[in-house]
Amino acid sequence: MGLRTTAALVIAGTAIVATLIGLLVHQRTAEDQRENAARVIDAKLVESVSEYASGTDTGALINPSNLPAPLRRAITDRPVRATYLHTPGGSADAVMWAATRSDHDIVAVRRSYAPQARALADLDRVLIGSGATVAALGCVLSTIVVIGLGRRIGASARTAQQIADGDLTARVRPRGKDEIARLGAAVNTMADALSARLEAERRVTADIAHELRTPVAGLVTAVGLLPPGRPTELVRGGVDTLRNLVEDVLEVARLDVPGVEQAQREEVLLSALAHRAAALAGGEVEVEVRGEAVVETDPRRVERILANLVANARRHGAPPVVVEADGTAVRVRDQGPGFPADLLAQGPQRFRTGARERGTGIGLGLTIVDGQARVLGAEVTYENLPGGGAQATLDLTRAASAQPG
Repeated sequence: MGLRTTAALVIAGTAIVATLIGLLVHQRTAEDQRENAARVIDAKLVESVSEYASGTDTGALINPSNLPAPLRRAITDRPVRATYLHTPGGSADAVMWAATRSDHDIVAVRRSYAPQARALADLDRVLIGSGATVAALGCVLSTIVVIGLGRRIGASARTAQQIADGDLTARVRPRGKDEIARLGAAVNTMADALSARLEAERRVTADIAHELRTPVAGLVTAVGLLPPGRPTELVRGGVDTLRNLVEDVLEVARLDVPGVEQAQREEVLLSALAHRAAALAGGEVEVEVRGEAVVETDPRRVERILANLVANARRHGAPPVVVEADGTAVRVRDQGPGFPADLLAQGPQRFRTGARERGTGIGLGLTIVDGQARVLGAEVTYENLPGGGAQATLDLTRAASAQPG
């Protein structure tokens, strides 16, 4: 339930409570008026009966023909004094009666109840007017307060989402000293701590990779001096793998720093990039072109993304591996077991691979894919196909229309 819905329910509840209070006030006032009027007219009846018994003309009604039937029955059945509020034409024509028996006659007095009815109507108008005014004022003030709170909470939520999306420079601007301001300050503290931790990790990773570059370069040179043979090939393969790993770690470290990597854009045929990426990956890779499109992007980065997706499909999937160019989107699919559930839920995680049982890879390929896509402003999505296999889609629709970095 949203904040505005909650506020609307609170306002509605307040209006209902105010209405119930108004009804109770109306009912209680009406009963008090009736009781007071009955006491006054009963006292008048006692005086009139006493004067009638002494033979004095009091102006009381003797055996009135228009005596209300309920009052007539009440004093006929028992020798009592009784009062009755008669409303033949509504409250404006209301009359308060009092009657009793004196010997064989009925002595009655009556008095107009219109003043009490008008007073009660005036009270109702005051209750309705004041209730409506208070309710309207409460609605306006509540709406203003809720809108202000909603904007502040929404700003904090948007900033938190920006931080979650990787923009560690985003910060909340807390105002005041209430709970929302403390929430914004907590979000800023969390962002500072997260930024410091990521920066420390990035520096450690980059420093290790830089330190490894020199000995790896020495190993590459030394391998070139070994005599031909199977042992040399095995050593050369291991050294090449280590060199590629060091370069990948350095690339990830650069991609982690906003603004370091900038896209150099030019117009290029996307299907041509798909063919080049398939050729760079080597092996049996099919290329299908379902729609041609010229996009303004960085060809080197697009080739890097597609080559990593193809290499991941070949390493962890099963043939055939197909690269499909369709307008501004390129799909890479295979017939393997599909992406692991944690990758589909959380996205690629560095130093984690979905093929641990094979003992291959450390999970940097798809991390580089996402980093390069961020530089391009493109979108990469991962899914498992219903008929089996995995599919990764590079969508350059937004990147093609974006301005150069």
